[in-house]
Amino acid sequence: MTVTGFTRFPPFIDDLARSESGRLLHAEFERRWPETTDQLVGIARYALLPAGKLLRPMMTLHAAEAVGGSPSRVLPAALGMEYLHVATLVHDDIIDADTLRRGRPAVPVAFGIPSAIVVGDHLIFTAFQSIVESGVTAPPGHVAAAVAALAEAGRDLCRGQMLETQLVGDLDAGARWYPEMIRLKTGALFRAVCHVGALLGGADPQLAAGLARYGEHLGIAFQIRDDLLSYVATPEQTGKPATSDLNNGRPTLPLLLAYDAATDTARVELMAVLHRRGAGPGDVEWVAALLDEVDAVQAARRQMAEHAEQALAELTALTPSASADVLTGIAHWMTSETA
Repeated sequence: MTVTGFTRFPPFIDDLARSESGRLLHAEFERRWPETTDQLVGIARYALLPAGKLLRPMMTLHAAEAVGGSPSRVLPAALGMEYLHVATLVHDDIIDADTLRRGRPAVPVAFGIPSAIVVGDHLIFTAFQSIVESGVTAPPGHVAAAVAALAEAGRDLCRGQMLETQLVGDLDAGARWYPEMIRLKTGALFRAVCHVGALLGGADPQLAAGLARYGEHLGIAFQIRDDLLSYVATPEQTGKPATSDLNNGRPTLPLLLAYDAATDTARVELMAVLHRRGAGPGDVEWVAALLDEVDAVQAARRQMAEHAEQALAELTALTPSASADVLTGIAHWMTSETA
């Protein structure tokens, strides 16, 4: 089965954005980040709004509610999860020299690299402040645990970014280290958004840890899904150039699986494409043909589904509720054919 029909905002995510939680998040973003002459706030607003899927803050709210907490009380921390996520995107666009983000000029292009660095840092510090703001009604010790969870995720994310940099252009090393790299680079933040929500919602350590594992597996699945989007979606759907991964020599899972299954001749050519950063005539088309020939997209999709299933297994400890259903739905959406 070929992966087709990827859209940037599939029906499930559309419905989630229109839900009470989604409306609450959008309204609060607008309230907290108004149009202003303050340059720092103005650039941060550009980076944050219009908002994307808001998947991470949505997961924070529903993780809190799924353990018996109040989503409205966790709202500042949920916003903080998006601040941290967007900060990583701003810094990623500097590292990767990407010019397009969410269908418009990336922050470094629109405002310059120095301002982009400062705004990314500002959003990171604001994320931690947001957890403290949400912790007023949290059980004793839970705020400190939530801050520690976010700090750990931030450190992991940095390690994942450095590891990815080390793997650029090296498919042999990529095959060995890719699982650890995406666990750190993407799984860690998904782990944190659920862990923070559960802790501030009042969950006991065991239940909070289970939701953290749910988030990590879901984050890994999400990164594989993002890897796939480069090959099955248009720039209009993804909001970034289709050639971004090739231009940066990044060993994404479809490329690694294709490399593993390809002939020796094709392996040599694939390495050459990565080393010249996909700049040669017909490189993108040749890579797409190779992925199709060895069924690499479907193989990557199977790995994505395995992590989604492991995520779902962690939700069995929850009491049935509407929020538990949302967390389940996110895992199913992640691997749906139209996702």
